[in-house]
Amino acid sequence: MTRGGQRGVRTARAKVGLSTASVYPESTAVAFELAAKLGYDGVEVMVWTDPISQDPYALQKLSQQYGVAILAIHAPCLVITQRVWTTDPWTKLQKAQFAAELLGAQTVVVHPPFRWQREYARNFRAGVQRLSQETDVRFAVENMFPLRVRGREVSAYQPSWDVAAEEPYRDYTLDLSHSAVSHSDSLFMLDAMGNRLSHLHIADGTGLPKDEHLVPGRGDQPCAEILERLAQRYFTGHVIVEINTRRALDRTERERDLAEALAFCRLHLVASRVPDTGRARTDV
Repeated sequence: MTRGGQRGVRTARAKVGLSTASVYPESTAVAFELAAKLGYDGVEVMVWTDPISQDPYALQKLSQQYGVAILAIHAPCLVITQRVWTTDPWTKLQKAQFAAELLGAQTVVVHPPFRWQREYARNFRAGVQRLSQETDVRFAVENMFPLRVRGREVSAYQPSWDVAAEEPYRDYTLDLSHSAVSHSDSLFMLDAMGNRLSHLHIADGTGLPKDEHLVPGRGDQPCAEILERLAQRYFTGHVIVEINTRRALDRTERERDLAEALAFCRLHLVASRVPDTGRARTDV
């Protein structure tokens, strides 16, 4: 019960998941194991070179084995995954949609097209819109970052790495490590995405020209404030821990980083303070 003039606690309804990329160089199966052990609400599957990540039925067995929900599928959009599933980008998204529907995942994360994918880029917006209308799965387009070559910024993406600055997409993924690399104001980006934000990749960065994916709180991104603002909105999307643990000396150190990231999310998704109306409440 709160009294007039005090502040009430508002909590987000978001689930906190673990990206399977966060355990690299260990396997997709290890991500399910650690998500269960540490108390994550589920996982986001990064579809990449690990054969299990490419097999929806193998993923279904892992989900059942560990009792861990699959919250999202990250389509194979990276340079190193250009030949995963197929070389055709539309077929990749269709396969990601099938996997999401089979596995009960809410979201497919997708990157904007590379500049050399000219035909794909030309039809990307309309194509993603069409796919979104055919399914309950959300195709959440993720903000990326420019490359810096000899002091110049070069975008590898078409029409832009800054998807929030374009004509609005139906759904967005906000990645805070990417906003650090691009030197973007992530709070401004959050506001620009507005209610279309349906997915968050929580990680940190220091502004170096590389994708650091630090444990939240170890860089200069406003990770805590982002989470608290989502709590104020009663955010119902997913918060996915996508950190880099490849330098961990052993499994114990990797688990500590993953546990720290989860604790950070839990703390700031429930600790957001919002003004009361000033009137005494009699309900409990």
